[in-house]
Amino acid sequence: MGSERPSEHSPDLPPGVGEDDFCYVTTRGRVSGRRHEIEIWFALDGTHLYLLAGAGEGSDWVRNLRADPNVTVRLRDTTVPAIARVVEEPDEDRRARTLVFDKYQPRYTGGLEDWRKRALPIAVDLLVPQS
Repeated sequence: MGSERPSEHSPDLPPGVGEDDFCYVTTRGRVSGRRHEIEIWFALDGTHLYLLAGAGEGSDWVRNLRADPNVTVRLRDTTVPAIARVVEEPDEDRRARTLVFDKYQPRYTGGLEDWRKRALPIAVDLLVPQS
């Protein structure tokens, strides 16, 4: 079996998957070691998914990915291994917030401006098998 590396090209994802409402991210519990799957809004940007954690560092899934950044992402029936990280760089932070906000604000009946400002941006870097 080959190693995996961050993707330079989008893995084989279903066409139009970036327009879906949700993706499913599975982390490993930092205490239990069990897998935990969440359903969450996302924005797909090439080989990265951006997520906004509304509860910030208080989210269990964020604490789990801090302990073990190896996650899987399910988009429709396709599951892809990935590395998750809290976005630290200011330009990427702005990009993540803008992409997620711009995707969901038109579909949402309430205002998302406060959520956009307060939520913790997470990047999920998709991996592809290395031959």
